[in-house]
Amino acid sequence: MPSLKKLTAAMLSAALVTQLSACGTLLYPERRGQIDGQIDPAIAVLNGIGILFYVIPGLIAFAIDFSTGAIYLPDGKYSVAPETLAPALNPDGTVNQAKLQAILEQQLDINLPLNHPNLQQRSGSAEQLAALGLAPAA
Repeated sequence: MPSLKKLTAAMLSAALVTQLSACGTLLYPERRGQIDGQIDPAIAVLNGIGILFYVIPGLIAFAIDFSTGAIYLPDGKYSVAPETLAPALNPDGTVNQAKLQAILEQQLDINLPLNHPNLQQRSGSAEQLAALGLAPAA
């Protein structure tokens, strides 16, 4: 009997470890929030293995990955690192529109009209800056 308990525990542990490693949300948390894109084949295969061996957890892994967007490959086309945007911040914490536009044009190779009349600006908080890895200057 003790070997049956050990075998059952080992199989349960293997199932849990496999499912935890198959979830793109856990492997790539930075991908969460994507709406669409090209599906990452590695995550799809890992989730498929989950369906093959453990149907319900595999389906749950697929559902979570699609709902969070973690199954999609990252699209670096419109990504700018927060550190790159730091020079656009004035010492008082406001944004220098001209510097920001120059940085975005250099990084993304597109010209965004930041002085457009329909552009809505909202002030942020120190917590939002800290979440992006930037220190508040004000």
